Amino acid sequence: MMEEMKIRKKPVVDVIIPVYKPDEKFYLLLKRLGQQTLPVNKVLVINTEERYWKTGPWETDVNLEVHHITREEFDHGATRNMGASLSRADVMIFMTDDAVPGGKDLTEQLMKALSLKGPQGETVAMAYARQLPAKDCLPVERYIRSFNYPKESCVKTKADLPRLGIKTYFASNVCCAYRREIFEKLGGFTERTIFNEDMIFGAGVIEAGYAIAYGAGAKVIHSHNLTAVQQFKRNFDLAVSQADHPEVFQGLSSEGEGIRMILTVAKGLIRQKKAGQLPALVVGSGCKYAGYRMGKAYRHIPMPLVKGCSMNALYWEKKETGQPGR
Repeated sequence: MMEEMKIRKKPVVDVIIPVYKPDEKFYLLLKRLGQQTLPVNKVLVINTEERYWKTGPWETDVNLEVHHITREEFDHGATRNMGASLSRADVMIFMTDDAVPGGKDLTEQLMKALSLKGPQGETVAMAYARQLPAKDCLPVERYIRSFNYPKESCVKTKADLPRLGIKTYFASNVCCAYRREIFEKLGGFTERTIFNEDMIFGAGVIEAGYAIAYGAGAKVIHSHNLTAVQQFKRNFDLAVSQADHPEVFQGLSSEGEGIRMILTVAKGLIRQKKAGQLPALVVGSGCKYAGYRMGKAYRHIPMPLVKGCSMNALYWEKKETGQPGR
């Protein structure tokens, strides 16, 4: 009840952003955060390597608090937990440094999504935004974006597991709002994880009887034109995170959802008379699948090859030495 009241009374909202080599896109992100209809209380930046940080006029647009860590200290879960420990806000919005708000109502729309309820009255613990393609986004990636982030909002609960499977847990820290009380109650993000800290936390949310909301009205511009090799490596790391957390992902296959996505994207390309993009879809999908299968079996692969397949060689070096991240 207290959590609901906070949402209705305009909650205090902090934004937490891990940053590495900030560029113009990040500065535009800060500028737009300073223009929100529901004001941001504070933007907490956890910057990797102080030598890459540049000060400038954008800092006047928001209440900015910057903390520096080394590259060796960075960890997908621990670094975000560090940001969360510095916030006392009712709601924490985690973003990546390349996700630009699509309008001035991003924070307001995320709060609306957090205020929704599950079919049995379940409290929404986290709400993620719709990711729209950037202007330079390639056709295949545009259709993949529309598949993963449709126009319709939804609320997912434990009752959806038989229907949605692994996608029940899906959420993205590219832009995702969390109720701080529930975040702390569930222990925050898993630390020393290579990837997928948002989805692992989402599984805990669902299993604890809460709900995850997708707020299609909350929009951020975010897309990547990855090469086939980059797609392979990204899916390798994603599969490693699943293999390392069988308590979350065991028995929940994502392959069926992947096939459905490929077929949907292919139909969209043909319908829009862009069949020439089908080879790119096939090659990219094949690389994703190969990376996923190898990542699932990474324990049976020599470590030098594992490092070569991963986007994050430093993670494996830290894992070998037992070095903590933050």
